[in-house]
Amino acid sequence: MNKAQVIFPVSLAFLGLAAMSVFHVNEHERAILFRLGEIVTTDLKPGLHFKTPFINNVSMFDARVLTLDAKSERFLTSEKKNVIVDSFVKWRIGDVGLFYTTVGGDEFQANLRLDQIMKDAMRSEFGIRNIKQLISEDRSELRDTLLEKLSPTAKKFGIELIDIRIKRIDLPPEVSSSVFQRMRAERERVAREFRSQGAESAELISAEADKQRHVIVANAQREAENVRGRGDAESAEIYAKSYGKNPEFYAFHRSLQAYQASFENTQDTLVLKPNSDFFKYFSSEK
Repeated sequence: MNKAQVIFPVSLAFLGLAAMSVFHVNEHERAILFRLGEIVTTDLKPGLHFKTPFINNVSMFDARVLTLDAKSERFLTSEKKNVIVDSFVKWRIGDVGLFYTTVGGDEFQANLRLDQIMKDAMRSEFGIRNIKQLISEDRSELRDTLLEKLSPTAKKFGIELIDIRIKRIDLPPEVSSSVFQRMRAERERVAREFRSQGAESAELISAEADKQRHVIVANAQREAENVRGRGDAESAEIYAKSYGKNPEFYAFHRSLQAYQASFENTQDTLVLKPNSDFFKYFSSEK
């Protein structure tokens, strides 16, 4: 066996040991260094670190903010009404050593623990509030209370709570149906009230319009009679003046009008003396 055949395996073994002696911690990771299964250190900073092969081993954990999207759950309010609540929790690993020893460093187990303690706390808080407070008034207060209650318990598992939010609060289908029916009945009652007020206003407007119409028509008729009376007076005055200027022509004109009115219907019969004044202008004598 020559020298090269000895150096090559030794070099490979050295490189392998060197590679097994170095590990890297990223910015978004937390690491635990073990020695024969016992925790040696949990505060490893991001960067390059060294370990003893076969004696030390390293476990990495995600240090970023994680989300527990809880399943919908029913809670009883102070009014003894069920509500269906969707919520989520933002959390991250606060103490990686405690996180490892309590939940085995398993995110799934951590979410199970958080889900249980969060539902217990929410059940207690929902039980002292009514639906109106939960929906419109106490959201921020409820969030702060839940964070204050859950944070000490979560720290026992090495978990730091960042935020708790209520996404949605719904009524169960059977309750929603009765609520919608009451809302519909209330809206219909308000609509009927508006329609009756509108009908009353319409009657008042119609009566006022009829009154104004009668007043306007009466005023117009009175004005028309006045105008007609003045016209008749002026007409009579004009006729009188004309008659005074030429009585003979006026008499002739009136006779022509009488002839026209008398002979308009050919079925009528007139019995008059030939020398009657009616035939005055039929005579050739002047």
